[in-house]
Amino acid sequence: MIERLTEQTSLWTYLQQTKKPIYLYGMGDGADKILRVLERFGVSISGVFASDEFVRGHSFHGFVVEKLSAVRARHGKEFITLLAFGTFREPLLSDLYGLSEELELYAPDVPVCADDDTLFTPDYVRAHEAAFDRAFSLLSDDWSRKVFLDTLNYKISGKPHYLKGCTTPVEEGFSLLSLGEAEHYVDLGAYNGDTVASFLAHTGGRYASILAMEPDAKNHRKLCKRLEALGIPTQCAVHAGAWSKNETKLFSARAGRQSSLSFSDGIETPMAALDQVLGGRPLTYLKLDVEGAEEQAILGAKETIAAYRPKMLLSVYHRNSDLWLLPGLVDDLVPGGYRYCLRHHPYLPAWDNNLYLLPRG
Repeated sequence: MIERLTEQTSLWTYLQQTKKPIYLYGMGDGADKILRVLERFGVSISGVFASDEFVRGHSFHGFVVEKLSAVRARHGKEFITLLAFGTFREPLLSDLYGLSEELELYAPDVPVCADDDTLFTPDYVRAHEAAFDRAFSLLSDDWSRKVFLDTLNYKISGKPHYLKGCTTPVEEGFSLLSLGEAEHYVDLGAYNGDTVASFLAHTGGRYASILAMEPDAKNHRKLCKRLEALGIPTQCAVHAGAWSKNETKLFSARAGRQSSLSFSDGIETPMAALDQVLGGRPLTYLKLDVEGAEEQAILGAKETIAAYRPKMLLSVYHRNSDLWLLPGLVDDLVPGGYRYCLRHHPYLPAWDNNLYLLPRG
């Protein structure tokens, strides 16, 4: 795999070697994560800036937050920008891509999950080369292979143009699924019901059955209200996270899309294996976006997947291992049973990479 990649030096190594001043663009959790990695590599920043219209006299980690225009006036183009937030919204996304063509701007790939401290470097690829090769071999079309290689090149280098060059609309992903009017649909990580509503929009509001699981209590209440508004019985909403077995876990309940398992503190939350929730009932379409618990959720649904071979939308961006581990895991459950289509939908950084698994035969 490593010989297929254009990028052979990680962004972190490059930042160790550069003499240019380094600035963070943005504040918050993303910036904190980047600073922790920079500290591991002994790299210091020169400051923090925000878009001119958002500068309000803030400070961040001892730095006064400046305007971008002030940094440009001081350095011209001779500085490095590390993007410290993510977005899929327009026109901001296009503006960021445009800025990356004008300035030396990187969007560092840092772990999404709190318990994942791995960094995506050439050494990481070498350490898992056989698994990467297997995942690449499972991909069914040229565009999927392009997305795979572009994603790896991006994750190593932080260069946004790799993501821009492999982005396709969300609608294209739904066209791959070819959803019908009699789907038995399960939504793992249903959030507030927005993905259920999206599913119905693509099936004309028709379906055979719906089951939506959401662990966050506040999100679950919103989910129930959304289902009720859509004319779906609230009994279809299960207050539980998807897992490999039925048990209780600590959960960081932030009432947002990124609510996730906690490994230090949180709220005791029920987790459930889909096999046990369904109890043998049919499944034709499975959407699986569970904030880093995808492996465990698949293991908890292995009997159902093997029995029914449902169409699947599987998120593969929460953990570095997702890209190579999850395709192989599904192929172990149903050898040769799927076509694997990888797509990157509009997002910077690579937070919306999805596998569309389409049953063969």
